[in-house]
Amino acid sequence: MISENLKEHIQVIEQTVNTYKDDISFIANTCIKRLEAGGKIIIFGNGGSAADAQHMAAELVGSFSNKKRPAIAAIALTTDTSTLTSISNDYSYDKVFSRQLEAFASEKDVVIGISTSGNSENVINALKLAKERRSYVVGLSGNNGGLMDTVCDKNIIVFSNHTSRIQETHIFIEHSICEILDKHFLD
Repeated sequence: MISENLKEHIQVIEQTVNTYKDDISFIANTCIKRLEAGGKIIIFGNGGSAADAQHMAAELVGSFSNKKRPAIAAIALTTDTSTLTSISNDYSYDKVFSRQLEAFASEKDVVIGISTSGNSENVINALKLAKERRSYVVGLSGNNGGLMDTVCDKNIIVFSNHTSRIQETHIFIEHSICEILDKHFLD
């Protein structure tokens, strides 16, 4: 079973990266341009995707591969439990990310929504609001891209229906973006 999982892991990453290599580079370069213009990177998702959002933000604010690189402005909308629970209670969980973007998103920002299905309603609502704010909107999804494919400037669709393979590929994509930013801001 482990060998089959590894083969599937490699196949899914190779197929996704071969299809979206240029788009991933474009997203990273758009992040660079927006950051240099005073923007930030805002990331969010549910469950494992929330963990991925937090992981990516930590790599950017902290250090990905070089501690000499200046901190990069990145926020994961999944870390403030008081905000998450108050919005969920006072409005609904469907607004947990969009309400935060009302406070934080601008036309200078890159907004990254992560959803393995591509259909998480709270992620879709937030991405729509980010478009209204003229942020650059990125999706990391799986399956067939879901509704995210209709609202994102770029939606990287992982070619799998298995949540674990989608999440593994999302991490690879996120690390690839972090590495490009690391190199640029270190030079």
